[in-house]
Amino acid sequence: MNSTAGAREGHTAFPPKLRWTESTPLHLTWAGMMLGLFWKWKFFLLADRIYEAIPIHHEFFPTWLQSSTVLRIAFIASAISVVAAWITEQRGRRCFAAAVTWISATVMIWHQGSYNDMTFVTFWWCSLWAFWYTTRLEIDTPEELYRKAGRLSRVIVSVVLLGGASGKWTAEYWSGDVLWEIYFLDRDFWVFNWLRSSFDGETLRNIATIYSRKVVLVETVAGFAVWLLPARWAAIIGAVVFTSIALFSNFMLFSVLSPLIGLSLAGWMPRPRNDAEDVSASNNQIAASVGG
Repeated sequence: MNSTAGAREGHTAFPPKLRWTESTPLHLTWAGMMLGLFWKWKFFLLADRIYEAIPIHHEFFPTWLQSSTVLRIAFIASAISVVAAWITEQRGRRCFAAAVTWISATVMIWHQGSYNDMTFVTFWWCSLWAFWYTTRLEIDTPEELYRKAGRLSRVIVSVVLLGGASGKWTAEYWSGDVLWEIYFLDRDFWVFNWLRSSFDGETLRNIATIYSRKVVLVETVAGFAVWLLPARWAAIIGAVVFTSIALFSNFMLFSVLSPLIGLSLAGWMPRPRNDAEDVSASNNQIAASVGG
């Protein structure tokens, strides 16, 4: 009896098992967003010095969308607000912090110093999703929230993939000319260094064509498949596709793709567990402790 009681007391002291909670999709997305900003940091500092030395000037846009100070504030505010939203447990403050993240991201995709950087475009989409998610937490049931969040994440991932693919459905990409000049000629990256050292010029050019067509087809097919597949398959395929793009093209692309990797994984639909399963798992763990 005493040993059983001791086992029960010990069981309550065990660290909780890692489980999917309503906050997990948010944390995965925020982690990807923060990793993207971290990956961009060195480049951002360089760009900031350039914009300070050579101010942006464009008559069409208002002054504040050309100011390097505004861009600095937006970048820093986006990072701080993600952390603030993550650590707070109060719903109103979390929604406010998530809104600040999205507003900061909006400034960055409008600003003339960052509008053409895909890092801030993918960050913006993910911040929009995260803001929406925070407004539904504690309102929707977990099952309903997971279903909506998974569907919305797949829509965003599909939009990004198909947007990238549509820009590549050109004769220059299909022939391999674009990626031949960007990557295969002299890009210092492990894949292309190995290819240049292993194949002659003509073979390398043919590989560039195959590689380029593969990129176009993968983005196109994945863009449609992510939306059509079940949630779990879509989450895995999305994360794998985005990770492979950076691993086999350019590690710097993780600044663009990390938010999307997190968002893809956020679409994972956990299998529902009922109370009986939880009790059974708890009893099994207690029995194992007693037996030990």
